[in-house]
Amino acid sequence: MKAVILTAGEGTRMRPLTTTRPKTMLITGGKPLIQYNIESLRDAGIKDITLVVGYKQEVIQDYFGDGSNFGVNINYSIQEGQLGTAHAISSAEEFIDESFIVLNGDIIVSYDLIRNLIEKYATRTSNKVKSVLTLIQVQNPSTYGIVSMTNDQITEIIEKPSIEEAPSNLANAGIYLFSLEIFDAIRKTGISSRGEYEITDSLKIELDEGYEILGLLSNEPWMDVGRPWELLSSNHDFLKNIEKNIDGEIEDNVTIHGNITLGEGSIIRSGCYIEGPVFIGKNCDIGPNSYIRPYTCICNSVSVGNAVEIKNSIIMDRTNVNHLSYVGDSVIGVDCNLGAGTNLANLRFDNGNVKVKVKEQRVDSGIRKFGAIFGDGVKTGINTSFNPGVKIGNGSFITASTVVFKDIDSFCIVSNKPELDIKYLDEE
Repeated sequence: MKAVILTAGEGTRMRPLTTTRPKTMLITGGKPLIQYNIESLRDAGIKDITLVVGYKQEVIQDYFGDGSNFGVNINYSIQEGQLGTAHAISSAEEFIDESFIVLNGDIIVSYDLIRNLIEKYATRTSNKVKSVLTLIQVQNPSTYGIVSMTNDQITEIIEKPSIEEAPSNLANAGIYLFSLEIFDAIRKTGISSRGEYEITDSLKIELDEGYEILGLLSNEPWMDVGRPWELLSSNHDFLKNIEKNIDGEIEDNVTIHGNITLGEGSIIRSGCYIEGPVFIGKNCDIGPNSYIRPYTCICNSVSVGNAVEIKNSIIMDRTNVNHLSYVGDSVIGVDCNLGAGTNLANLRFDNGNVKVKVKEQRVDSGIRKFGAIFGDGVKTGINTSFNPGVKIGNGSFITASTVVFKDIDSFCIVSNKPELDIKYLDEE
């Protein structure tokens, strides 16, 4: 059994975080998203993996190489143009000579789900079974591909039906097992109304030709990480299961409750108070007197200064969070510098859900506490403040004492331009 992971897309809903990397290389729980799927496949016994890459492919290739450091063999297939899921799968055909699993790179699956998928295919009773789809139950069918199923055989696939027209609440989870016949179906697949070659259309061709498709209704955990706040949600889910692992140095008078991971070369200085679960990578300098709250992920070579508080946030490599700052429920990119007294607010005055701009649309995040999203290389001056839900583009500078209440594009200099009111004292 082999596997294909689709990771060619741009991830525009994750801007500005995906301006410099594919979405699947965003960090959650101390690892890139896609690494979890590679490890799940490996643990399920699948060592030959093809990554279908495109956008910023060099970031993925530089990190994973040939896969030997991760216990797998990785091939790379370049998808020229983003022309749909079927097109992406077909680009990997040269590396596939047996039945194979397909995963979307931004849908994180467990080892058990992959094993269940393999076992479902292995126990099929008909030679006509050529594909297996993983299914989940959903409340809103209009955002998924929905199937009709008799026993465990799929009889119909409808892409994003209205709630009234949906034949069931069983949705295609984007996790497949295919025989080689899927490539023949893809070659017969026409372009859809969305201008893409859809894998669901290829599956309909298999049904029309008399092949059987099985549905596996899964209760195993999986995560679809498509928007910024979902990155924090996945980070929460991964960190809640971490075990205590201390490879760095902890000075005297540090208080730790719960499990933390502390990487080699890192130091937690005196007076810090840490509530796990917390992940701290390699070569970090934390404190003194800082407060690191649960579900915080601090990556490699990060400096956290004196009297800083960080809560439920992701701080990426080589970022400095200087003294007297607060970072709440936020995602901070690489090579950022937060000046002293920077505050990232995470709660609205009215306690309502935080709204975030996603692809030019203001979207309700569905959560009450959500801070800011910083791209790479953002610099803030002292005593700057950021309203909940704002996004700051790559390389932007926010000058001292500025209050940011709306999104900022990349490579901007932002200030409130305060005017000084100067009055002279009477000489007497």
